[in-house]
Amino acid sequence: MTAGSPSVVAVPHSPFAVPEQFLVDGETVRTLPDLIQPGLRLLFVGFNPSVRAARLGHYYAGRNNRFWDLLAASGLTPRRFHFEEDRRLLELGIGVTDLVKRPTRSAAEVSAAEYRDGVRRLRGIVAETGPRVVCYNGKGVYLLASGLAAAPWGEQVTRVAPGVTDFVVPSPSGLARIPFAVKARWYTELRTLMERMEG
Repeated sequence: MTAGSPSVVAVPHSPFAVPEQFLVDGETVRTLPDLIQPGLRLLFVGFNPSVRAARLGHYYAGRNNRFWDLLAASGLTPRRFHFEEDRRLLELGIGVTDLVKRPTRSAAEVSAAEYRDGVRRLRGIVAETGPRVVCYNGKGVYLLASGLAAAPWGEQVTRVAPGVTDFVVPSPSGLARIPFAVKARWYTELRTLMERMEG
């Protein structure tokens, strides 16, 4: 099986058939299922699953990833969830997906064609689940999805999918050399936007 070849079974809970397994360094690795359901309030979008996260079967499972800390610090979750509790986000109306479902050691390994296909798939997910806000975890994710050359943090003017508000926060990855307090400020801005919209 090659890196892009599909298995027989599609990813569970996904509105589109995508490969469930991929070959990574000679090892067959399952991708992460989309954490989505109808009636989402908020949908987080990352680049693609890390190999570690895919092996563990949970989102944002990297040792230096601060996603769960940032959700708690901003008040988007009532406490700090462990990555193994990722499905509990659905109880809060929060979903998680990736622009591309193929696990890699680096987002740089993902091809432009994969990202283009991912944007089409993302638009379908948004149409099916109806979030008010789509939040991109990192400017790079949003720029690839939107086709723009630059974008600010926070609420965006250009929408990748119609009928929703796009928001960009700093990547929670430890590789993103932005102070935690700055990252938390943008996650807090996201929470404030959600509260204002749901008023």
